Amino acid sequence: MLFNYKALESSGKKAEGAIEAVSLDVAIGSLQKRGLIIANIEPAEKDPWYARISFVNRISNKDVVILSRQMAVLFEAQVSALKIFTLLSAETENPSLRKSLDMIVGDLQSGSPISKALARHPHIFSDFYVNMVRSGEETGKLDETFGFLADHLDRNYEVVSKAKNALIYPAFVITVFVAVMVLMFTFIIPKISAIIVDSGQEVPIYTKIVFGLSNFFIDYGLFLLAALVALGFFVVRYVRTPEGSVALARFKLDVPIIGNLYRKLYLSVIADTMSTMISSGIPMLKSIEVTSTVVDNKIYKDVLSQAFSEVKGGRPLSQALSGHPEIPSILAQMIRVGEETGESGKIFRTMARFYQRDVINTVDTIVGLIEPVMIVLLGLGVGVLLASVLIPIYDIANSAGV
Repeated sequence: MLFNYKALESSGKKAEGAIEAVSLDVAIGSLQKRGLIIANIEPAEKDPWYARISFVNRISNKDVVILSRQMAVLFEAQVSALKIFTLLSAETENPSLRKSLDMIVGDLQSGSPISKALARHPHIFSDFYVNMVRSGEETGKLDETFGFLADHLDRNYEVVSKAKNALIYPAFVITVFVAVMVLMFTFIIPKISAIIVDSGQEVPIYTKIVFGLSNFFIDYGLFLLAALVALGFFVVRYVRTPEGSVALARFKLDVPIIGNLYRKLYLSVIADTMSTMISSGIPMLKSIEVTSTVVDNKIYKDVLSQAFSEVKGGRPLSQALSGHPEIPSILAQMIRVGEETGESGKIFRTMARFYQRDVINTVDTIVGLIEPVMIVLLGLGVGVLLASVLIPIYDIANSAGV
């Protein structure tokens, strides 16, 4: 990056100019080595206004997956760590990620280990990521470690993305349907109801219900909207409390059909993370501790935290997990086999693949069921609404014809 600076020389003479450096700290250090007293320094090119917007500047999981795959390839090519992060910083298009990579380059230039430099950016590199890199540094197998990380993140990203994308379509269709119904009840139905009522014809009961709903939306729609916003606000506040996070985690696991998908998704993340860490030479206790921070569900976090305490006290992991209903018996039994044979890493990898396939199959099944169910329900909703309006109009037309 290019930085413009204003400074004072030792003689008191003013100096200004530009300096090329990978980060602000490196630029300041270089100028100070020249004997300059810095008065002001700033990037020559500031990020555009849209780069400062949080959702534009956000670092997604996809960014981390691509970054990890690039690092794995470069480490396998025996490129130095400093050169790798310098190259990646120059190539990335995300301003926030580029800034973090610049800081990592500065840390590496000052002699910091890679794991310590990454640990300064927890919003990008999780505890799991940092511990994996630290293990690679200790064993001298950083190329293999980044390969493990890239594969692990690829698998998790694929499974989680498929599960999330499966819910986007029905959520979009339902949202559009609700919006159309609200518009119908607030703008179209009132005009039609005035015509039907003024005709003096007998109004069927189902038509009266539709007119009643329309009047409710017109008279109390704003109050209903305000109530929903307030409810949403309090729900968000509640789920941020310890009790609320547990309740939300339990709801995700207990909701019909979707709960089963969530269970398999969390189990696949746990198994894959344990497999990756144990295969990289990280001790069992540390693997359990880090995995508990990776899984995104308070119930499973508590299960792993309790298992960590029991394993630390001398119990095998299989026994520590077997007492929890959230852990299937087949997983506990397979872990016991791994403990007895000394192949825990392979066992966890096998179970991870099993649950990942199960998640994908479950998602495909749910999507296959959701589409026809939605078509039937939406068809019934539209049909009832049209029938309640068109039948009285048809009666009025017949009466006028007579």
